[in-house]
Amino acid sequence: MSESPENAPVKPVIAAAAAKRANASMVGMLLAVLSTMAIVLTIVWLNPQRDATSYRQPVDVAAISAEAAGAAGFTPAAPKLPAGWYANYARWNAAGADGVSFWDVGFVTSANTFIALRQSADANPSWIATQAEDAVVTGTRNISGHTWELRDKPKGDRSLVLKEGGTTIVLTGAAEFKEFDTLATAATAGTGAQATHPLSPAKGTK
Repeated sequence: MSESPENAPVKPVIAAAAAKRANASMVGMLLAVLSTMAIVLTIVWLNPQRDATSYRQPVDVAAISAEAAGAAGFTPAAPKLPAGWYANYARWNAAGADGVSFWDVGFVTSANTFIALRQSADANPSWIATQAEDAVVTGTRNISGHTWELRDKPKGDRSLVLKEGGTTIVLTGAAEFKEFDTLATAATAGTGAQATHPLSPAKGTK
C-alpha cells in the first residue's frame, strides 16, 4: 500500500546558508577545543610531575644555630649527619610559662623515621619529662664515650637524655637505636662535649 501525499513523512529542508552557518559553528567549536587542549598540554609539559623530595625545603641548621646563639647563650647543636638524613625544621623557642627556652630541630633519618633534638641551658626535671613524653628511665646507653640516660615505654617514642657543657640534650622519636646512635654521636661531636655521667633519675622514677 503506497503512501498518499498527505501521509508521506516530512523531510526537513535546511537552507544552504543555514547549513553553512551550522558547519562553521561546529568547526569553530572543534578549533576551540583543540586550542584549549594545546594550552593544557603545554602547561603540563613545562611543569612535569614532581616527587615528594622535590618539595623538600632545605633547612640550614648550622646557619640557624649561629643566629640563635646570641639568644641562647651557647651555640646550639648543628649535627653533621650522613647522606639520606635531613632536617625539616630548626628553631629557637623563647621561654614559656615553664621558664625554659630551648633549641629545637627535627631530623628525618635515612630510614624515613623521625627524631627531635632539643637542647637547653635552662632544663629542669619537669621540662625533661615533658620532652621525653613522660617515659620512665629504663637504663643508660653509652654512645661514643657519652653515657645517655634512656627513657622508654612499651608503646610510644623513646628518648635519650644527656647533660653536658652546661646544657641538656634530649633526643626523642620512634627511630631504631642505631639511628639514635648516629644522631647522638653527631650531636656531641658538634658541641665538642666531653664524656659525662648520666643524669640522676628525676624524683618519682625508678
